[in-house]
Amino acid sequence: MQQRCSSGLLVLLVAALLLPGCKQRNTPDPQQLRPATGGRWYGGIYRVNETGELRSLDPVAINDVTSAHIAENIYDQLLYFDEQLHLTPELAQRWEVSPDGRRYTYYLRRGVFFHDDPCFPGGKGRELTAEDVAYSLTRCCDARSGTLSADYFRGKVVGAEEYYAATRQAMLDGTAPSVSGVRGFQVLDRYTFRIELTEPFGPFEYYVAMNFTGIHPREAVEYYGKEFAYHPVGSGPFRFVRWLPDQECVLARNPRYWKQDSAGNRLPYLDEIRFHFIKDDKVQFLELLEGNLEECYRIPSEFFPLVVDERKQLRQSFERFQLLRVPALLTQYYGMLTTSPLYRDRRVRQAFNYAVDRERILHFVLKGQGGMPAHHGLVPTAMPDYPAERVRGYHFDPARARQLLAEAGYGSWRKFPPLELQLNSGGGRNLLVAEAVQQQLGEYLGIQVGLKIVEFARHLDEIDHGRAPFFRLGWVADYPDPESFLNLYYGKLVPSDPTAASPLNSTRYRNPRYDELFEAARSQLDRRRRNELFAQAEQVAIADAPMLLLFYDEDYRLLQPYVRGYRNNAMDRRQYVYVWFDRHSLEAIVTSGS
Repeated sequence: MQQRCSSGLLVLLVAALLLPGCKQRNTPDPQQLRPATGGRWYGGIYRVNETGELRSLDPVAINDVTSAHIAENIYDQLLYFDEQLHLTPELAQRWEVSPDGRRYTYYLRRGVFFHDDPCFPGGKGRELTAEDVAYSLTRCCDARSGTLSADYFRGKVVGAEEYYAATRQAMLDGTAPSVSGVRGFQVLDRYTFRIELTEPFGPFEYYVAMNFTGIHPREAVEYYGKEFAYHPVGSGPFRFVRWLPDQECVLARNPRYWKQDSAGNRLPYLDEIRFHFIKDDKVQFLELLEGNLEECYRIPSEFFPLVVDERKQLRQSFERFQLLRVPALLTQYYGMLTTSPLYRDRRVRQAFNYAVDRERILHFVLKGQGGMPAHHGLVPTAMPDYPAERVRGYHFDPARARQLLAEAGYGSWRKFPPLELQLNSGGGRNLLVAEAVQQQLGEYLGIQVGLKIVEFARHLDEIDHGRAPFFRLGWVADYPDPESFLNLYYGKLVPSDPTAASPLNSTRYRNPRYDELFEAARSQLDRRRRNELFAQAEQVAIADAPMLLLFYDEDYRLLQPYVRGYRNNAMDRRQYVYVWFDRHSLEAIVTSGS
């Protein structure tokens, strides 16, 4: 049984921590900062927490947000996103798309170097070239690498399917693959790289900005072997220092990083980033109040009314902090394994969707912090230019839920068997929501639901391999296009082997009509027409209900008053390269003792 503080004790503790001068907080020392041009400052250690455990720092194996938040500060991609989620140059200083939409050519900037590391002769990082881009993307398609990103390229890039199949067979046979590489990844010269697609694919422009495409050197993979996942080498703003599982991961400033700010200062400003792994969001929040963290992503539901008023502004007692708020490209849901005997009948899945009162959960459980109820589809309403409101989803209707369950063969004469909802450890709002759903399915459908709480990495592994028939997940957009969400329903991503991993379509949902519309949509280069077809496809999947959609999220982030340059965005990309500490604000805090 988990031990918890009473809500009254927590409120008293929070109040004590807010009292001026009640204790010396662990504020960074302003004397350690160094002046930069334009009124900015170098130095400082940025302390941030992740409530999920770090899974891997090998780019090809990243499909969870904790690993992504850390890795995106270690690696560079060809392109990336600005604060408004527009594509921007990164390693590629410019790029071109052929008129037929099948060839993407990237022109790399010169003078970008990998981090200094023992994998290189003399420990000195060498220049990054187009060969490194080809090597990194090819590893995404190599079954031997433990890739979780091959599905983004298979069937789209010329030769990616053949290479993946050859490496998978080679892994089984213990032989060399019959195919030497991916034909669609082409090195034109030292600084020019091209990707050739099998057919036009509208959302592909975003793929090279995703975290799994972080560019890394062959030397590091060969030097560290399987340990490369725990000792990454990239060219990004911070280099890896150490990772102590369940404790911390430390990154240090890359002094040879290529990017500068508008005043000519070489980025990044911070000396270090220290990622902690406190699983309980209430403890994370208290650590922020004590000055042990620079940011707190999400506010615990128990404290939310104390921190934020009805206008979603900070209350007076919290005004010393900075509040960043944005509707997120993030949907929280429970997946149902459609190949499981319990969830094969879509009427059962529909019944679950009708039996949950999402508005009640948002109002009474999340205290208004969860955004909007998911009454439409999987794609959140914040998705730019997408007609999400046209997708008809599920509203609370317990009578309809009972009727559907009876039609599926369950009623007073035959009870639905007890089931287990699996969710990741860490407590917080995920547990509160699960307990609410547990109560509602019991109250309105008479179903006994147990909660199975497991460590995050194991949680994902069991979901990927089809060993968790009913599971909790949230999906954050990898790129601002509906396809980022609707991939989760694409039947052709489901492996024929039921024991093989299916990291995207983890409900293993299949519907030929959905696949037809989905494929037609993504072949469209015209964004408006593409979104119309995506909405039609999504309606097919929502009618089949492979997921119990809960709510479209809204991100709340508290920052210490001296933090500057934070680029908040709807996909929660953590670009700490731009963050700096304001010395004058720190001096005022130290002087006042607050």
